[in-house]
Amino acid sequence: MPLQPPRRLVDVEVDGENVRVPEGSTILDACTAAGKDVPTLCYGDTLTPKNACRVCVVEVEGSRTLAPACSRKVEPGMTVGTDTERTRHSRKVVLELLGSSVDLSTTPRAAEWIEEYGAEPDRFGDDAATVEQPVKVDNELYVRDYGKCILCYKCVDACGDQWQNTFAIGVAGRGFDATISTEFDAPLTDSACVYCGNCVEVCPTGALSFKTEFDMRAEGTWDESRQTETTTICSYCGVGCNLTLHVQDNKIVKVTSPHDNPVTHGNLCVKGRFGFGYV
Repeated sequence: MPLQPPRRLVDVEVDGENVRVPEGSTILDACTAAGKDVPTLCYGDTLTPKNACRVCVVEVEGSRTLAPACSRKVEPGMTVGTDTERTRHSRKVVLELLGSSVDLSTTPRAAEWIEEYGAEPDRFGDDAATVEQPVKVDNELYVRDYGKCILCYKCVDACGDQWQNTFAIGVAGRGFDATISTEFDAPLTDSACVYCGNCVEVCPTGALSFKTEFDMRAEGTWDESRQTETTTICSYCGVGCNLTLHVQDNKIVKVTSPHDNPVTHGNLCVKGRFGFGYV
């Protein structure tokens, strides 16, 4: 791969602090460089931003509307506010709407953000529309619990033209009836799914999870504080994919892959992600 010319640096002000980032960076990149903790749900570091959840919005001086930090590119001299009254109110309402309609119990940091922004999902009452539906346990590899789905489309993109090119996942229905589904809403066994689990890798809420994790949570034995992570190389073929083994009580409970690995970028095949029973 030929060397690319260096990108020029752009000066951006984030919460009163000057930050210098490469041209083409997003506001989220600038916020990270400034040490600002901006909440994100639908953002994935291996996927093109979808702007679906609106939790990462920030206030940009001169802009009429709040800007999604995950996709808005920085501009020279841009002034960004990540913790203004307007951004905090917006995040509060978004978290309330999500929390009142979706099960966020397995969404990392969701409870922390709800407390931080003073969100009150219960204020909409018991009549608030929810996406609760039966959990789909139709194979021994992964579970689909769409009652936890926030329609971020990360699984659709990972299965589609951004990584896997299998196109087994799509959106069924329109408007408020839209749900994530297999193509033409077919049973999973009749779909194009190759069980690579890359959709599970990018899911931010636990709507897609390992069968092992789902069963352990149901038993009350899942405890990430007792788990260790060991990165190794997959032994099934010669590609050299990196595997991160998550081990609890001397037993592998799930397998992920480092997103910064140049071979996999977080993606694996069915053998690498689920074929750990032989160990």
